[in-house]
Amino acid sequence: MPRYFFHTHIGGEVITDATGTELRDADHAWEVARDTIQATMAETEAQARLMGAILVVTDESGETILEFPFSEVVTLAPEEPAPTVH
Repeated sequence: MPRYFFHTHIGGEVITDATGTELRDADHAWEVARDTIQATMAETEAQARLMGAILVVTDESGETILEFPFSEVVTLAPEEPAPTVH
């Protein structure tokens, strides 16, 4: 199975994934990237800072497979409709 590396870019800072993860293919790497970002955004108090972060996924040769902005994972809860007045 191929190994994928998940590097977090926050501004000029890069948090490098030195070990990587074996996954079946690039589609699975996309799913793991999405799940990782969702979990990070749910737990952190630095959400505003992370809105500009990008998770860059590379393969074993260092080629970029995908770039996943943290902001693409965030979804807003639907607004509740205003109560009707009768």
